[in-house]
Amino acid sequence: MALIDTAIVFVVSLLIGAAAIYVGARVIVGESDFTYALVSALIASIVWSVVAFFVGWVPFLGPLLALLAYIGVINWRYPGGWLQAGGIALVAWLISVVILYILVTVGFVAPGATGVVGA
Repeated sequence: MALIDTAIVFVVSLLIGAAAIYVGARVIVGESDFTYALVSALIASIVWSVVAFFVGWVPFLGPLLALLAYIGVINWRYPGGWLQAGGIALVAWLISVVILYILVTVGFVAPGATGVVGA
């Protein structure tokens, strides 16, 4: 059962991340392809995880490098530069917090299980 639970958490997290990146990209650079956002979210989460695995334990620098790697993936995948990529990431974070708040409110997820700072 743990494998099924893990798969469900992965799929829900990926869909939330993709929806958030989709909204961010649409607002900041006018891109509106959900499939592209889904692939971007998958690549960004893998890159974030790898960077966090290797340097995440370093205070301040580790999480900062993971965030820069995430924004770097967005910069690579979407038009514009680092500023637009940062804007997409910021909007994506805000949207993911809103989505997770709604999921907590309707009882789909437990409040402590959101995994997003500020949620």
